[in-house]
Amino acid sequence: MRVLITRPEREATALATALVQRGHVPVIAPLFELQVLSAPPAFAAALGAAQAVLLTSANGARALAEAAEQRSKPILAVGDTTAATAEGLGFTSVVSAAGDAAALAGLVRQRLDSAKGPLIHVSGVDVAGDLPGTLDADGFEIRRFALYEAREAATLPASAVAALQARALDVATFFSPRAATTFARLVEAAGLSDACRAITAIAISPAAARPLEALPFRAVVPAQRPTRQGVLDEIDRLVPAVVKGPQPMSDTPSPTSSPAPPAAEPGTSPVIVKRGLGIFGAFVVALIAAAIVLGAALVSLPYWPEEARTLWRGPVPAAAPAPVIAAAPAAPVSPTPAIDTAALEQAKRELNARLDDLEKRVRGAATTAAQAGGGNDTAIAELRGKLSVLESRPAATLDTEKDVAALKTEIATLRTAMSDAADKAKADASALGTGEQKALAAARASAVIGIAARLSAALDSGLPFATDLGLLAPLVKDDAKLAEIVTGLQPQAATGVVSRTRLAADFPAVAKAALADDLADDSFGERLLGKLKGLVSLRRVGEDVPGDSVEAKLARAEAALNTGDVARAVALIKTLPPKPSKATAAWLARADAHLAAQHAVDQLAAHAVALLGSANPGAAK
Repeated sequence: MRVLITRPEREATALATALVQRGHVPVIAPLFELQVLSAPPAFAAALGAAQAVLLTSANGARALAEAAEQRSKPILAVGDTTAATAEGLGFTSVVSAAGDAAALAGLVRQRLDSAKGPLIHVSGVDVAGDLPGTLDADGFEIRRFALYEAREAATLPASAVAALQARALDVATFFSPRAATTFARLVEAAGLSDACRAITAIAISPAAARPLEALPFRAVVPAQRPTRQGVLDEIDRLVPAVVKGPQPMSDTPSPTSSPAPPAAEPGTSPVIVKRGLGIFGAFVVALIAAAIVLGAALVSLPYWPEEARTLWRGPVPAAAPAPVIAAAPAAPVSPTPAIDTAALEQAKRELNARLDDLEKRVRGAATTAAQAGGGNDTAIAELRGKLSVLESRPAATLDTEKDVAALKTEIATLRTAMSDAADKAKADASALGTGEQKALAAARASAVIGIAARLSAALDSGLPFATDLGLLAPLVKDDAKLAEIVTGLQPQAATGVVSRTRLAADFPAVAKAALADDLADDSFGERLLGKLKGLVSLRRVGEDVPGDSVEAKLARAEAALNTGDVARAVALIKTLPPKPSKATAAWLARADAHLAAQHAVDQLAAHAVALLGSANPGAAK
């Protein structure tokens, strides 16, 4: 999954490493910039008189290490991460409360005696909770020193903006109420609230989760334990529910090689079909069913669709009598919007012009570096001349050994100056080239993000996307991953894929045909009931239809489509027995093509965000 990290840069890097080890893709977007403050004059005396130091964050441990050289003072840390940070900084007596501020207060009561001296609480300028107030009743004297400050970002980091615009996030993490509040405010200010609908927010505590309710997240989940590990555990629990793509995600077991007939499951079908009645029983059942359907048909005939009324009055001469289900009314096809070819061509020209301009800037920088190197080459040539004259000076002209020693010193000095000048020229050229290369890489990544958004819109509308895909052609060079994604999208580019809306609109007719095929067998009564089932829909719908029957799976698949979950619907349809699967084959092929294209576009967006982060790491600060 793609996980947004909103922690300050140092903590974000450590969390990103843990996420990568679990197979996730981190997107670092710090909402705060930390600055260590100078300790007040009274801090040293207070630290010497304190019996222990309380730490409620890893940043507090770092600030304490910079403010004092003493490492033997007992440390009581709020959690394991804070304790590990303090130990890594050299503090020798560290105990973790493995929880939140309340757990730390309990550890203080258990380990310390209020009569043995005051406590020091090292914190930031902004503090959540009232740790001293919690321990006042127990007689503890706590002095708080703010040794660092977390300054809020004025705007949403560029990496977060790009990921939200490209719909390239699955999870967002929040480790404090302040971080959650800041994120909600910055997202609303950037106009990206709607982009949170597909994201699950995971907060370290219920207090941190509350500010997130203002945004339309898919879900807001507080961690069961208020620790970093607790947040990672919640992410691990989300994996089966959030994975996107055409992988099977059925919530029902796959049918065996000899599936039990649906009629053998009691209470799952509104029409009870008894097999093995014989010819006479089948004939009686057929007469009763025909009479019921005929009466209902005569009453409801004026309300039937035109195709059904035509079928009732008589077959159309050109139509074959067998495909009754094919005559079911199809969903209305909305007119295909016209493609603004001029706008697409203009976008392509602008993209190519921007890339050409950046390449010219790189070449100009190289020329500038070469010219600067030329100036240094002149100085170096002059130094070489002086060196050559000195080295070729005859020994007879030297009056004393003192002159020889002075000349040797001057020669060594000139050689050092030559080496320094050459190194400086190389460093200047390298710095200019690296800066322009980063600018070019950032521009390419931004272009890929924009193209991914256009492709996603094309998939949602069901339009061809060959022109949009062509915009990636100038960017594919030297990028094997991008080339692989473009190659995967190429087969569907000219025609496009069926949209989620159209797949959902076509599904009821497909489900009706599949259910009719499932009920029909070789007996006369079964065939008649199957055809009647195809004309008059008696199928139950909804997510709550229980069981593993064909009808239950079709109902759950339709409910999934109505919520936009095409992958789950496809997984359920693929578990149907062979007989009803014939009616769903064409629809399933269109759905698989849609999922494959959507998966490729999601990969493109994630790849673009990764490129942006590697090309411009400073954008996340």
